[in-house]
Amino acid sequence: KGFQGATIRDICQSAEVNVASVNYHFGDKRRLYIETVKRAHQLRTLRAPLPQWPKGTPPETKLRDFIRTLLTRMIASEEAPWQHRLMMQEILHPTQACQEMVEDYIRPEFQLLLSILGELLPADVPQVRRQQFAFSVVGQCLFYKIGAPVARLLVSDEAFTEQFTVEPLANHIADVCLAALGAGPSFPQTASPSKQ
Repeated sequence: KGFQGATIRDICQSAEVNVASVNYHFGDKRRLYIETVKRAHQLRTLRAPLPQWPKGTPPETKLRDFIRTLLTRMIASEEAPWQHRLMMQEILHPTQACQEMVEDYIRPEFQLLLSILGELLPADVPQVRRQQFAFSVVGQCLFYKIGAPVARLLVSDEAFTEQFTVEPLANHIADVCLAALGAGPSFPQTASPSKQ
């Protein structure tokens, strides 16, 4: 029904709880919605946490791991359909819930990505260029979440099943990024056997 259409009474009936529960636990419907959006994102994060890298881990490895984790959250997570719809709604039409989700969960991981890129980029690269590169990394991953239905129409079923899953895509995106950064070999025409 959407935020406007769903009443507190509707929500409490579906949850099989007393109608006073929303006010008691959250204060109002708006706060309930904000906490629901944040919880949907938190569940995705908990299902696929970032690795804890030991000191001395090469930044190339960190970038590959970061991309793999992001793709796992986006295309291989076991999120419920309502969670997916809610997250897409917030991305397309941000509310205060999106602002809080960014501050609580997304900004710290974006800063981590920037720090990884900082290890790979020359020191004189301006901050705005570093941010643009970080958005490019995230954007490539996000395409396979949002664009998957169209991608399925453009490639064979066999290719999609074999090469458009987390591991091949993570390696592809990492190879492209590392080549663009000058931190890896020129982008290979085919994946190396160890990455297939």
